[in-house]
Amino acid sequence: MAGVITASEPSWIAPFSGLSPRLFRKLITALRREGADRARPGHPWSLPLDDRVLPVAAYWRTNLTLRQLAPLFRVSKSAADRIVAHTGPLLALKQRQRFRKDTVLILDGMLVPIRDHAVAEQSKNYRYSTNLQVVVDADSRRVVVVGRPVPGNRNDCKAWSESGAKAAVGKTTTTADGGYPGTGLVIPHRRPAGGELCAWKREHNRSHKQVRARIEHVFARMKTWKILRDCRLKGDGVHHARLGIARLHNLLQAA
Repeated sequence: MAGVITASEPSWIAPFSGLSPRLFRKLITALRREGADRARPGHPWSLPLDDRVLPVAAYWRTNLTLRQLAPLFRVSKSAADRIVAHTGPLLALKQRQRFRKDTVLILDGMLVPIRDHAVAEQSKNYRYSTNLQVVVDADSRRVVVVGRPVPGNRNDCKAWSESGAKAAVGKTTTTADGGYPGTGLVIPHRRPAGGELCAWKREHNRSHKQVRARIEHVFARMKTWKILRDCRLKGDGVHHARLGIARLHNLLQAA
């Protein structure tokens, strides 16, 4: 249909989802296998699953308001709202439950500006934000754990524990920056007051920095979904968007 964005036209998929048509089809296949297309009680969806997933990905990718996005998919604003509320959680990353003994993880926090002040506080960026604790596999650079949102004024040590990320990681070797002292994580060596680090500690810090740079690359890719730059969602919608974006990132990383 002319002028309407639809998943049946492959040229629309990459700009509005961030995925290639092949990866988008792979995602839809996985969602069907997980039961996302199962009939729901009440009035059935007028759109097929792929045409419900695409507007959700587009909402996260472009950060347009639902009032702006709905006409592009030829649905009402209220229908777009229902699609995002229902389909968004179905896209959530299935977080890793167990890790190999030799796995090395990388942890860092990301401040996400958000309009819902019920789950946000003013943070060091002077905006109402939530602290997003993200854990990635150092080898594959895929996201394995996303903590629940905590107010942005929490320091990283508290956010690590309160978000549930600490419990999810367990005793797996995890590296982090110097903002996590006393947590048992692998962090850089601190220079003693008035002194210098010995050679092996300087070398360890150098290699530690190189490994940790991988999570910065992950954050840069995740922020191409612009909702992580100014999120309008409320309550659990914030967490579902973050988990969904992590899953989309992992699809790209595995490609």
